[in-house]
Amino acid sequence: MREVLAQAAFQLFLERGFERTTVDDIVARAGVGRRSFFRYFPSKEDVVFPDHERCLAEMTEFLAAVDDGDPVGAVCDAARIVLRMYAADPEFSVQRYRLTREVPGLRTYELSVVRRYEQTLAGHLRGRFGVDGDGELRAEVIAASVVAAHNNGLRLWLRSGGAGDPEAAVDHALDLVRDVWERPAEPSPALEKRLEGQLEKPVPAGGITAGSGDNEVIVMVAAKGTPMWRVVQQIEAAVGES
Repeated sequence: MREVLAQAAFQLFLERGFERTTVDDIVARAGVGRRSFFRYFPSKEDVVFPDHERCLAEMTEFLAAVDDGDPVGAVCDAARIVLRMYAADPEFSVQRYRLTREVPGLRTYELSVVRRYEQTLAGHLRGRFGVDGDGELRAEVIAASVVAAHNNGLRLWLRSGGAGDPEAAVDHALDLVRDVWERPAEPSPALEKRLEGQLEKPVPAGGITAGSGDNEVIVMVAAKGTPMWRVVQQIEAAVGES
């Protein structure tokens, strides 16, 4: 019945336009009563997105079952559940995309749906990163990045009319997210310049010492690309001299 109502609604939206189609028109085309419509859809806007509640539930179930080893990879994989939902019915997905571009109210509704996906991903990440320090911020930023990357690839496919493989663009976009958030943070160019300036100064055994006695601190500065054995040698020499 849910699919019957959605199909009837989209036929009317294409024939008359979204604004000129009423719930009564939809149930008449589907051959059911108003009560049946509202049993499945709270509003006319909801019938445009008939599969998102199921998709959200599937995403939540998927995230609850994954291990903790790769949280960024897990939320990227969860985003692909949405992609598969769109790819399962290209014609309907393209029609919906075009319709939401034409109706401002549907674009607003779509944003609220997207936000629910983002909150689901962020909630999973908060459970892995915690809420102390930058944990919560990191969760929110990564979730927003995943959603933005997924939607960028998905919309490229939808704008093409559903031609080709939708996974290629989305995988490329999500790989960029993983590349940024799974690699160790690199120093900024300004920091590297400061470090290079430190290397120009004479540093005994490659170290910078500060403090005295038990509180003495040794900070190692090494040029990028220095072999690890050389770094260890310089640390041992600095510790020995201290």
